[in-house]
Amino acid sequence: MLDVRRLRLLVELSRRGTLAAVAEALAYSPSSVSQQLSQLEKEVGVPLLVQVGRRVQLTPQAELLVGHAQAVLERLEEAEADVARSLTTVSGTVRIAVFQSAAHAVVPQALTLLAAEHPDLRVEITEREPELALFDVAARDFDLVVAEQYPGTTRPLHPELDRVPLARDAIRLALPPHPSARHRAARRVDPAAAPLAAGTVLRPSPAPELLRLVSDDGLAAASDMPWVMEPHGTAARRFAEQLCREAGFEPDVRFETADLMAHIRLVRSGNAVGLLPDLVWAGEPPSVHLAPLPGDPEREVFSSTRRASARRPAVVAARDALARAAARSDRPDAGA
Repeated sequence: MLDVRRLRLLVELSRRGTLAAVAEALAYSPSSVSQQLSQLEKEVGVPLLVQVGRRVQLTPQAELLVGHAQAVLERLEEAEADVARSLTTVSGTVRIAVFQSAAHAVVPQALTLLAAEHPDLRVEITEREPELALFDVAARDFDLVVAEQYPGTTRPLHPELDRVPLARDAIRLALPPHPSARHRAARRVDPAAAPLAAGTVLRPSPAPELLRLVSDDGLAAASDMPWVMEPHGTAARRFAEQLCREAGFEPDVRFETADLMAHIRLVRSGNAVGLLPDLVWAGEPPSVHLAPLPGDPEREVFSSTRRASARRPAVVAARDALARAAARSDRPDAGA
């Protein structure tokens, strides 16, 4: 009989690529992982790994075994879920990975609901970029992920994961409610406009000229303004850059951060413009001006878990609470 724990190590190696990565993920030492896989080779009776430079590579027999091992692990997970469903209370621990704006807007309400309805359930929340979080759920580092998908983008497919929609989240152009932004907009209309006088005190106020330009010219009205965007390689960055290019300009990205709260502060202070999803306001009135984008784009917010654990009561309860919390997140007033 093959040892299930050693089979899992082989599955993890096929997924993560190196012994060191497997050891880090499972809190083993690399030498321990190597020893356990050597023992698995003895149990199977054929070589499973070959040395290629400083790395190891799975043999064809190992790849065949990985497929069977994945099926075994999924059946065991289904068995655990069925046993848990037979209990009268929802208990245990559910580990959830979420992206930042969901952590800000949806998670607090969901936690309140879970604490009231399932007091024996322990909920652990980790902020994680969706690209990494989906991989980590597939690798059993988390039980559930709240992720996002921007229009016109795709994500790597994980056949072992399901996908349940949570919300459609509108994306808008965020403009500063600041006289400095209003002044820049005025100069687009009148290039001879005088610069701001030295010592001018800047106080928040509407920016009607800029809003009119956006209404007339669309996103191109912000072509000569500094932008804040998320880091290169993220779906949000690819979406924002593509939208600007479709409007006929390359954005002047001066600020790069994954922290959407920093985006809001940079826009609110008049130092940048950017694209913000509605969810970031968590149902509160926005503190910047929001203008619609061409085509009224929306990102999809969804949850994913391994299909084998989708019926586990803790996962079902967490998903239900997240869905209700997402439904309560009010759409901000774009004209604020």
